[in-house]
Amino acid sequence: MNTIEDHITLETRRQFFGRAANGLGLAALGSLMGPRFLEGAQAATGRGVLGDSHFAPKAKRVIYLFMAGAPSQMDTFDYKPKMEEYYDVDLPDSVRQGQRLTTMTSKQKRFPIAPSIFEFKQHGQCGAWASELMPHTAKMVDDIAFVKTVWTEAINHDPAITYIQTGNQIPGRPSMGAWLSYGLGSLSGNLPTFVVLNSTWSAKREAQALYSRLWGSGFLPSKHQGVAFRSQGDPVLYLSNPGGVDAKVRRAMLDGLAKMNRAHYDEVGDPETHARIAQYEMAYRMQSSVPELTDMSGESEATLKMYGDDVRRPGTFAYNCLLARRMAERGVRFTQIFIRGWDQHGSLPRDLPLQCKDVDQGCWALVQDLKQRGMLDDTLVVWGGEFGRTIYCQGTLTKENYGRDHHPRCFTIWMAGAGVKPGVTYGKTDDFSYNIVENPVHIRDLNATILHQLGIDHELLTYKYQGLDHRLTGVEKAHIIKGILT
Repeated sequence: MNTIEDHITLETRRQFFGRAANGLGLAALGSLMGPRFLEGAQAATGRGVLGDSHFAPKAKRVIYLFMAGAPSQMDTFDYKPKMEEYYDVDLPDSVRQGQRLTTMTSKQKRFPIAPSIFEFKQHGQCGAWASELMPHTAKMVDDIAFVKTVWTEAINHDPAITYIQTGNQIPGRPSMGAWLSYGLGSLSGNLPTFVVLNSTWSAKREAQALYSRLWGSGFLPSKHQGVAFRSQGDPVLYLSNPGGVDAKVRRAMLDGLAKMNRAHYDEVGDPETHARIAQYEMAYRMQSSVPELTDMSGESEATLKMYGDDVRRPGTFAYNCLLARRMAERGVRFTQIFIRGWDQHGSLPRDLPLQCKDVDQGCWALVQDLKQRGMLDDTLVVWGGEFGRTIYCQGTLTKENYGRDHHPRCFTIWMAGAGVKPGVTYGKTDDFSYNIVENPVHIRDLNATILHQLGIDHELLTYKYQGLDHRLTGVEKAHIIKGILT
């Protein structure tokens, strides 16, 4: 059995002719244009397959603040004062409309309405509503756009978060950051194109797990997957050289390994070999770029104070927000900050304030920091979760305590910067924050809009896999949310 011959035999006709044409074409063109052509070809390896965006982009980069577990929209931004009249009244069938429920509440004999116990006020010149749990976000409502009518078909966490991150409820598809890396390429030669930061949280409640496939590359080349930074030890595993190995020895090892990998590619033709070489080289460059990136000693006291006391503790949401700004300055195209713990099925009045306190000041500081540095104009900031929460109570309802189940029919996100209209509220839900009555926004629309701000036509960024042209937004129609764009 010859594994190399077997691998070559399995190569598709498309791969064979594509590789042959590229090889012959590059060789011929290189002979005509000389070594400078080859240097240019090597320099272009950081570009994505699009070469350039489809149209003039408003955003160069994205910072996505993901509230894993699903924040309660009616306790944060979707104010529903009429619910005070419905306290402990069963949700009318005319509102529920036969919607399927999770197994956590489907056996309940009653679905008593639980009005929010938190105070709401209007803020800013735009008059947007925000609850007392988000005082810092309330200060910047004139800088952001609220979308109150996002919806999804998924009703449980794992399919829902997989859906919004990858465009499909079934695991195995590329994440948004991977699509951007594939399509647009890198803005930095010394840092990854796509970085993931996981944050600590204050509530003691157990949280849903996050799997690396949520920032994976799926069927795209593996070099496009997100790089997860850690809050303890090396920011990236094995970034430091082991004992007895210095930079010179590491360089010699990588050169030898690259030579072996190139020989392997010449024999087998597996494109993942090139990805492996590129990842080793990026890791080598990150040995100098990452320590500088994570060294906060150069930040002013005014900046640190803006982010709050938590910014001094690695791994907190505030710390990660400041780190995301530093990454944006250094060319990271897509930074995703996850914070878990938003799954308040019970004890919401105890746990939700802790979650909001974890993120509120960091979100505000990040937007203001970008704005002060002139970076908000080309940095898109997105805040949201995977679905919303029910107006009815899960479990026993009292005046002081309640919980909320999953609700996919409507939830709230906000966006800022990079061509997003500041100070607008888009979409409207009914008095129960249960159904959408104006301007529905599917998560496909949200993802298409993010791509649009980066200058990408979501229908044209595709990858052929198993005979199909795949894309982040799937095969169903997706619409740009034009009402929130300048």
